[in-house]
Amino acid sequence: MRDMKKNRLLIFNMMLLSLLATGCGQTTERIREDTASPSIVIEGGNLEEAQPIARMDMDGAVLPVLPDVTTAADNAELAPAYLRKGDQHAVVKQLQQRLMDLGYMDNDEPTTFYGDATSVAVRHFQRQNELNQDGVCGTETWDLLFSDSAPYYAVSKDTEGDDVARIQQRLYELGYLAEASDVTGYFGDSTEEAVKKLQNVNALSVDGTVGKETVNLLYSDEVKPNLIAFGEESEVVLKCQQRLKELGYLRDEPDGKFGNATQVAIREFQSRNDLVVDGYLGPSTRLALDDPNAIGFGLRVGDTSESVRLAQERLSHYGYLVAGNVTGYYGDITEEAVIAFQRQNGLVADGMVGIQTMAKLESDDAKSKPRNTSSTRATTRRAGSSNSGGSSSTRATTRAASVGSGGATVSGSAQALINVASSKLGCPYVWGAKGPNSFDCSGFVYWCLNQVGVRQSYLTSSGWRNPGRYQRVSSFDSIQAGDIVVVSGHVGIAAGGGTVIDASSSNGRVVHRSLSSWWRNNFIVAWRIFG
Repeated sequence: MRDMKKNRLLIFNMMLLSLLATGCGQTTERIREDTASPSIVIEGGNLEEAQPIARMDMDGAVLPVLPDVTTAADNAELAPAYLRKGDQHAVVKQLQQRLMDLGYMDNDEPTTFYGDATSVAVRHFQRQNELNQDGVCGTETWDLLFSDSAPYYAVSKDTEGDDVARIQQRLYELGYLAEASDVTGYFGDSTEEAVKKLQNVNALSVDGTVGKETVNLLYSDEVKPNLIAFGEESEVVLKCQQRLKELGYLRDEPDGKFGNATQVAIREFQSRNDLVVDGYLGPSTRLALDDPNAIGFGLRVGDTSESVRLAQERLSHYGYLVAGNVTGYYGDITEEAVIAFQRQNGLVADGMVGIQTMAKLESDDAKSKPRNTSSTRATTRRAGSSNSGGSSSTRATTRAASVGSGGATVSGSAQALINVASSKLGCPYVWGAKGPNSFDCSGFVYWCLNQVGVRQSYLTSSGWRNPGRYQRVSSFDSIQAGDIVVVSGHVGIAAGGGTVIDASSSNGRVVHRSLSSWWRNNFIVAWRIFG
């Protein structure tokens, strides 16, 4: 009897070894013994065809199948031993969330898809922890990532990568790296010294490492640059003022002193020429000023600035605009007033305030609005009234509808913005990209708005917390199609029906998806662009 039991056990072991041998060439397969049942199945391979080994008692009798026995379908939900680009599995959500929490990925709604952005984030984590940088999350990477000792994202001396190049570019723009040639993607001595100086100037711990605090500082409004700024006086300032004057941004006479008028002119130049709007004379701004193709001064529908307010004040002075519409926002009412002024003063009536129109507005010999005319009925409207009718301008999508509580809204077609956003579905997510064929979240919103005529300067996701321009929507449930939805570390375009279009790092591309509970839980504010 004892020999019979041994023979039956031997047969069981041989069956198990035979089954294991059929899958030994697949690296993702492994044995799983269900704790609720001694049933053994193969994970990986063709799961639909995998069959559990019959359960037997010590005497070899087949045991009955219980409801809780693990089946091949159950095992389809188990994670593979190695997660790599192209995989789709529920456990990828946990991976992405952990990478976001540690600063290796931009904040986003985690997904089940292991795409390019996830692979890059895993490589950065592996690089920091001296693992093989293959972008594949195996057991070693997973265990370290989810350990209590997992480090937050940081780069330091001798690190190399595209992320290092982006950090160097910002250091260059802020004046901490002297030459554009220093943007190499390799973190050498000059980069370390630049980081230390940035940290010292901005009262951070000076360690030469770009960690959590330094990363957050780089694109914040509070960062203090190491470059020509307000209050300085030099030949460089004079040269830049002369160029700003030539392009129509500076109306004061150049004197070499960096005052308020110069800072306003620089910010408007940066906005019009797609630069980071920080009001400093950094290397990128100075290079753009020297470019013969630099875009000159011009105010148009959708702009918000001190120059808009000045133009409105002059329009009001000459009777083309009522005082209540001097808001600093260039909307439909202002456009109609400008057209009337241009016609009366023999200028091209295009509704835009360029160099000639601004010069005429600031002169003492401009012609006032005739008293008996109805050519510009908009100028007598009460501030905050709705925009019925509008002008004949083809830029209907960017006209001002009203001055609501919390800011101005722009009338026109929200659908136009959604159509533009939809046309880029599937384009790859690339950190820092502003289009037209790849984007990050803020670059996508920036590109789409400008395509429909809304002259919006580039803002990071944190910058969208308070752009100081549109009508504020404080309730998540009040979001409408065409609104810009701002969540913690991310931004997208509401597409109606409880959906959003955004450049998603977790999906690795531009997607159209639900405004899920994740968006609700991370919601900060939305901005009403269109009335």
